[in-house]
Amino acid sequence: MDDASSSVGTSLRALAPPHELTDGRNTIEARSPTQRKKRPILLAAMAIAAGLVLVIGWLFLQPAEVAIVTLAPRAVEIALSVVGRVQSRNTLDVRSQNAGQIVELLRDEGEIVAKGTVLAVIRSDVEAADVSAMSAHEEEARTELARVQLVLSRTETLAATGAVSRAALDDARAAAQTARATLAAATSNRRAASARLGEFTVRAPMAGIVLLRPVDNGQVVTPTTMLFQLGSVDEREIDAEVDEAYADDLRPGMAARVAPSGADTVFTARITEIAPSVDPATGGRSIKLAPATGIGLPPGRTVDVTVIIGVRADALLVPREAIIDAGTNPSIYVVDVGGTVRERSVKLDSWPSLNAIITDGAGAGERIVLSPAKTRPSARVRAVETEPPRENQGG
Repeated sequence: MDDASSSVGTSLRALAPPHELTDGRNTIEARSPTQRKKRPILLAAMAIAAGLVLVIGWLFLQPAEVAIVTLAPRAVEIALSVVGRVQSRNTLDVRSQNAGQIVELLRDEGEIVAKGTVLAVIRSDVEAADVSAMSAHEEEARTELARVQLVLSRTETLAATGAVSRAALDDARAAAQTARATLAAATSNRRAASARLGEFTVRAPMAGIVLLRPVDNGQVVTPTTMLFQLGSVDEREIDAEVDEAYADDLRPGMAARVAPSGADTVFTARITEIAPSVDPATGGRSIKLAPATGIGLPPGRTVDVTVIIGVRADALLVPREAIIDAGTNPSIYVVDVGGTVRERSVKLDSWPSLNAIITDGAGAGERIVLSPAKTRPSARVRAVETEPPRENQGG
């Protein structure tokens, strides 16, 4: 019986897999050389995986970075920026004194003209005929005067010898006086007719540049029709419009910086005039500014105007993107000393500007989150300092 059992056990061991042998009490493991080499690789992979888990976990546990700016008091220029246009300081609308059809327009927009330059001619056939008739009457009166003066001369000669009577001499003298009066009247009539004819020739009342010419040849015009608008050549001013909410803070004499739109050139100017009333169509008040020096810009050129209202000392300036609900209930996110985000209600200066000026609710040295949308109150963050805004430009 024992021999049979031993034989069966031997057979079972022969059939068992090579990695596991059993003697009925214990399992005997056996590995090949290839399997023994894989063990260190597996252990290394497990160690790397564990390290990655630790690194990823550490990264997830780290506070998020947020950009902040530290409030620091500084002097801020309070200014108002508007768009203006260069205009001639003196402008004049040119009209015809008489109704009629335009025969010829001799000048166009942009041309510089001298005082007295012919700008347009209005049809005046009747007036020209009157001048011709009056000139003929004047010539007739002049001829008659020459005749009666000759008669007077002869009569005076005969009267000296007693060949004619005193009455004849008096008649000759009266005829000469009448002829002189007739010539004077004819000359006056001719001059009046010529003057009326001259009214149909439109001349420049001053030296300047043609700003507008809204009519064309052949058009029938009246004394209320503007034919040309002339502007002074050298003298320029700047016209702009300011919202009525801010116009009350402006005063004549305030300085301004002016730059042609799209150019780097900057020149100075001062407010010379502020309209007393508000334009109901736009809700604004017009202002005029005089450049400190000649600017050499053509009328109609667009310019950017920055009026200097004043300088505010110790202002706390932050970019407007750092303000939450700026139009209703403004607030900011402040990072405290422990790195926790806190929401804080603030008050802002109402003057329009590129950057916001905090007047209440925050103080110097506090760290303000620049992008509130990237975090939330009570979050722990790592504050990354950024450069504060350099200047406050007018709105």
